[in-house]
Amino acid sequence: MSEQANNPVETEHLDENQIMALRREKLHALQESGNAYPNDFRRDAFAGDLQNEYEAVDKEGLVEKAVKVKVVGRMMLKRNMGKASFATIQDVSGQIQLYINNQGVGEDVHDDFKHWDLGDIIACEGELMKTNHGELTVRAATLRLLTKSLRPLPDKHKGLADQEAKYRQRYVDLITNTDSRDTFIKRSQIVQTVRNFMASERYLEVETPMMHPIPGGATAKPFVTHHNALDMQLFLRVAPELYLKRLVVGGLERVYEINRNFRNEGMSTRHNPEFTMMEFYEAYADYTRMMDLTEQVIRAASEAVNGSSVVTYGDKEVDLSKPFARLTIVEAIKAHNPQYSDEQLQDTEWLKAEIKKHGGKLPMAGGLGSLQLALFEEVAESKLWQPTFIVDYPVEVSPLARKSDTNPEITERFELFVVGRELANGYSELNDSEDQAARFQAQVAQLAAGDDEAMHFDADYIRAMEFGLPPTGGCGIGIDRLVMLLTNAPSIRDVILFPQMRREI
Repeated sequence: MSEQANNPVETEHLDENQIMALRREKLHALQESGNAYPNDFRRDAFAGDLQNEYEAVDKEGLVEKAVKVKVVGRMMLKRNMGKASFATIQDVSGQIQLYINNQGVGEDVHDDFKHWDLGDIIACEGELMKTNHGELTVRAATLRLLTKSLRPLPDKHKGLADQEAKYRQRYVDLITNTDSRDTFIKRSQIVQTVRNFMASERYLEVETPMMHPIPGGATAKPFVTHHNALDMQLFLRVAPELYLKRLVVGGLERVYEINRNFRNEGMSTRHNPEFTMMEFYEAYADYTRMMDLTEQVIRAASEAVNGSSVVTYGDKEVDLSKPFARLTIVEAIKAHNPQYSDEQLQDTEWLKAEIKKHGGKLPMAGGLGSLQLALFEEVAESKLWQPTFIVDYPVEVSPLARKSDTNPEITERFELFVVGRELANGYSELNDSEDQAARFQAQVAQLAAGDDEAMHFDADYIRAMEFGLPPTGGCGIGIDRLVMLLTNAPSIRDVILFPQMRREI
C-alpha cells in the first residue's frame, strides 16, 4: 500500500468510506499473515500512574532507574520522522508517549508501524525516558498491533462537533473527549461515596423488583409490558418506595437502593425516561432526619469528587457547606415575589388566575395547597439557586406522606431544590393503614377522572402496613441530577452514558 494512504495529511481529501476501505485492506493483510486480533499481551502499568509517579524525575534520574514497563492503549497521535517515530497512546488513566526507532523495535516492525492508523490499539514494552523537552516517554523495545481501527477518529481538535452524535456514539465521545471521560469517572466516584456514607449510617443496600404488577410509589405514568408465561400485564417501576417500606415492615430498619426508575413521560435537559435514583428508609425517624441525611450525603459527594463543598454550576457558585435553607411553599413564593400579599395567597380564585397568567396548568386536585404549589412551580422554583428545602406539602399531592400533627391539611414532606430544580423528595412516611387505603382510593378516583399519573390501589402494600409499619422517614435523591450539579453538566444526557434518543433515521 502506498505511503500516501497512511499519511493523515494525504488522506484528508478522502471521505469516510474511502478511508475505511483502505483500513480494511490493511486488516485483510494482517489476517493473511496471522492472528489479526491477538489477546496475549498483559500490561503492568497505566499511563496516568506513570505520569504521576515519574513526573518529577529528571532525564538522568530515569536513566539511572532503568524502569521497564508494559503499556497498552489507543493511538491518538502519530509522527513519522524517518529513522524515528513518536506515538501517543491513551488508556483509561491518561496518555503517554512512545518513542520508536529501528534500533529499539527493528526495521521491519518500525516500517509496519508507519502504516498503522490513529485509533489503532497498540501494545508496547520498553524503558521509561524523558525527551529533551521533558516529556515522559516509553522507549519501545517491542511494539504490537492488537486491534485495527476501521473507522477514523474525529478531528483531534474538533472532536464530535454534533451534540447529538456525542450521545448516540458515546464510545467515540469517550475516546476523544477528556471532559466526558472525567464526568463519568466522577459519576462512579459519587455513587461509591453515597454507598460508603449509607454504610457508615448502618443502612443495608437491597434490590427490589423492576417489574411491578401495580405501578406505585410515585405519581407518574408507567411503561407497560406483558409477561407471556404468566399472561399478565406488568409495569416498569416508577419508584421502589412501596417495596422498600415492605422491608421496613419486615424488620430491615434501615434500607436503601440505587437503581433505575422508568417514567413514560417527556424528555428534556432534566428528564430521561430511564433514570437513576437512590431511595432510603429509616425506622424511628422523621422528615427532619431525612433532610439532615440528604444534606450530609450531598456534601460528602461534593467533597469526594471536587475537594470542596462549594461548587460552580454554569457561571454561579453553589454553597453546599452551609446548612440548607428550609422554607414552606408560601414562604418561598413570598421570598421571591414580595408583591404578593398573604390574602392573595389564601384566595383560591386569585391563585387560579395568577397561575394562568404565568402560563401554568391548574392542578386536578384544586384545593388551596395544590394551587399554592402550582403557583410556586411557576414563580419561585426556578429561583431557588442555593440549596433549599421546601417543606409542608399539601395532603392532596402527597398520598404516601404522614399528616402534620399540628395542621391536618399538610404533610411532613420536603423537596430539595438546587440551581432551580428538584434534587430530592422525602417525608415522614404514612404508617396508618386505614388512612393510606383512603388516600389510595382518592388516587384511584383521580385515575378514573383521567389523571394517568395518579396511583393505583395496592392491596398487598395495605396488607403489609396492617402488620405494622414503624414510624419511618424516607427520601429519594436523583443521582443523575446530583451528578449534573457536581460536574457542572447542563443536560441530564451529559451524565447518562447512553441516554434515550429518537430512532436514528
